[in-house]
Amino acid sequence: MLDYSKEADRYDASRGGEPRAAAAARAVLGLVPGDARTLLDVACGTGLVTRRLAERAGLRVTGVDRAGGMAHKAAARLPGAVVIGDSHRLPFPDASFDAVCTVWLLHLLPGPDETASVVAECARLLRPGGVYVTTVDKAASHDVGSDIDAALAPRPVRPAVDRAEAVEAYAAEHGMAPAGRARFLGHGQGRSPRSTVDDLRRGWFTQIPPDGPLAGRLTAALLRLPDQDVARPDPLFALRAFRKRAPGV
Repeated sequence: MLDYSKEADRYDASRGGEPRAAAAARAVLGLVPGDARTLLDVACGTGLVTRRLAERAGLRVTGVDRAGGMAHKAAARLPGAVVIGDSHRLPFPDASFDAVCTVWLLHLLPGPDETASVVAECARLLRPGGVYVTTVDKAASHDVGSDIDAALAPRPVRPAVDRAEAVEAYAAEHGMAPAGRARFLGHGQGRSPRSTVDDLRRGWFTQIPPDGPLAGRLTAALLRLPDQDVARPDPLFALRAFRKRAPGV
């Protein structure tokens, strides 16, 4: 996995910046009830999305991230509203929030047990009737049927830990029922051959050692593609929402 504290300085520019953050925040807020007064953004990163969530009138937003470099940048955007914490053991009491979101987090977890743990923790923090919103199927969103996807086909792909069906099952185990879904465009996330080579070399593809022979073969295939600096289509990310049932319901 990437070191996200080290990644913090380049994160926004390499992930679509403000347009992508605006699209993500609009989609998340579209699934958050209008009467919600508190929201926790888990793994808030640099706070680019978090700041836009906080623009909704009457909604007090808190951000939390484990990476110090990310949290430092987020705190500059939302002074007094960002803390450092682990998504498996968040530093808040039970039933603290009307809404909790995890945007681009679950896919990073190493296995299903860790994913289930984070979903359970988000459920713990929700008040009855509160809503949990999360991205699902993140890796699949990047496969847009381009020539880059064809060149990357030989790469090993681990089973996705953020499959929508699996996340729904984890939510159900902790008293949360489906409450909506949405999609949003990952502005600026379309891959070009050259940017994909850069991602290979810096370890973005976690199953491919950057200095190994497979990385070399994939790099050669990518560098043979036309239009080296032309981005292919942007991904379309998926969101799912789950509402926490009241006790006894």
